[in-house]
Amino acid sequence: MAEVRHKGRIALLAATILIVFTGIAVRLAFLHLRPAGWVCESIEEGRVLERKPKGNRGRIVDRNGEILAMDLAAYHVFVDPKYIAENGDPDAVCRFLAHEFQLPESEIREKLADTSRQYRVVVKYVPGHRLKRFSPRWYGVTYTPAAADQWMLPAGQTNIYLRGVKLDEMPKRTYPKGPLMAHVVGYSNMEGKGCAGIEQRMDQYLRGKAGRFESKKDGRGHEIYHERSVIDPPQDGATVTLTLDQHLQYFTEKTIEKMRFDFNAKAAWAIVMHVRTGEVLAMASSPTYDLNRYGKAPAEWRRNRTISFNYEPGSTMKAGVIATALDHGIVSTNDMIDCENGYWVYGGKALRDSHGEGVISVADVIKVSSNIGTAKVALMMGDQMVYESLKSFGFGERFGLPVPGEEKGILYSPKTWSKMKVTRVAIGQGVAVTALQVLSMMNAIAYNGVQMKPLLIKRVVASDGTVLREDKPEKLGNPITPSAARRMQKLLARVTEEGGTGTKAAVEGYRVGGKTGTAQKIKPAAEGGGYYSKNFTSSFVGFLPVENPEIGIIVVADDPGTYTESGRKINYYGGTVCGPAFKEIAGFAVRYLRIPPDGSRVYVTRPEE
Repeated sequence: MAEVRHKGRIALLAATILIVFTGIAVRLAFLHLRPAGWVCESIEEGRVLERKPKGNRGRIVDRNGEILAMDLAAYHVFVDPKYIAENGDPDAVCRFLAHEFQLPESEIREKLADTSRQYRVVVKYVPGHRLKRFSPRWYGVTYTPAAADQWMLPAGQTNIYLRGVKLDEMPKRTYPKGPLMAHVVGYSNMEGKGCAGIEQRMDQYLRGKAGRFESKKDGRGHEIYHERSVIDPPQDGATVTLTLDQHLQYFTEKTIEKMRFDFNAKAAWAIVMHVRTGEVLAMASSPTYDLNRYGKAPAEWRRNRTISFNYEPGSTMKAGVIATALDHGIVSTNDMIDCENGYWVYGGKALRDSHGEGVISVADVIKVSSNIGTAKVALMMGDQMVYESLKSFGFGERFGLPVPGEEKGILYSPKTWSKMKVTRVAIGQGVAVTALQVLSMMNAIAYNGVQMKPLLIKRVVASDGTVLREDKPEKLGNPITPSAARRMQKLLARVTEEGGTGTKAAVEGYRVGGKTGTAQKIKPAAEGGGYYSKNFTSSFVGFLPVENPEIGIIVVADDPGTYTESGRKINYYGGTVCGPAFKEIAGFAVRYLRIPPDGSRVYVTRPEE
């Protein structure tokens, strides 16, 4: 009886086990042969690999297409310490990376020791050509037989397997010309964001657009390349073409750098501009810096002084004031002015000339740069006319260049002027300007009274060839009439002739019009205000050829000069310091651009062979 009872229990247990396993078998068959949608989705989601590669940052080129900024193919070399510890060869990895990138093995071993990590960067931004031997597909390095012997590889073996060493593509911004045009081009940071110059202001055009693609991973988490599908391809940024010419820029930079050292100036800057279009052909500041190492340059070196440095212009301002006086019939070129033999008191303040003159014509007031003569003309004009004259030339306003840091200068309303203020404003004191503003004023005179907007960009072209922006010559206004401008051109030409203050700016074979400027620097309030007695800002601004002006140039030096044994400062006048630099730049420009002495040729962007 007991035996029958045991047999029944065994049969029941067997039946129960059979039913359970049958159910499991059915369920497994169902899942594998006819799985539910949610099962497939979870499996597929785990295998999907999504990437969003960035497009390269756009290029910056000069007017002739010479590359000034571009993205260079580069990589981060990184290791997977966890994987190397479990599956790789740490010793081989250390030897290879230390040898290939000249790194201490101890540094690499330290990174590999952290086996809880799967991503440790060894070297950043390695150019592609440095990694020709390295294959990220099979994680190894191929050597020549001779190199294999040095690595003591087995006979016939030329490969070192480096599983766990990988590459991350990271384009690197590079500047092939180094310091050339540094203050205009600017730079972008490691995140690819523009931080200075054109790089900053044109960032919306230059930055690439990220794409998107999907792929699948195998069981080890590696991408299955033939399963990759592109959803949105990445787009490279646009190309920005500047108006600057790298050859003129290079010569200008070298010239002002030499001037700075020859005359012990703290800094120097210069601009070359085409008179009739407003195109800036060169814009240079010294000291400069290498864009590829911008982080090592002092902040002051990164300053674009041509537009961001406010200074009192001194006698260069006389050109605009006298031109307006001629335009309004206040004086004529032959009117005589008593220059008081170099010493004159007005409004309780004395005004001096560096060289005393008696009664001379208005034409000679400009030629010898008489402060007293110009001040008396300004009194005839009155406060309001002098103020409106300078405003019409653009002083006290920004031109809106596509680079950061442009200052508007300082030009106070005549309502705040004292009795003698107009006599100082007319000679470039009590007013602050930028070099670009002074050159724009001179170019307006050179272009028969037409003032053009300064241009730095010619065009912006997308990677597909679409023109996104094109800056064309733009007229700002007519601060003086054509007749007054032509009369002023002749007066300014006498400045560089014998007896004028700018003879050292004369270019052989060409008539040059221009104006010297030498202004005492202002003391800060902390030092009591007023002016320094031995610190100056010197300049020369001009155009050529006078018969048909094509180019305008300004050169400025900050606190130039040398001292005699007695402590007297010499060699600081604008004509002495900046005149020769102007001559060198202008001489090169007319040869390079093939501008004849009479200016009869139509301006071209580059000499044609």
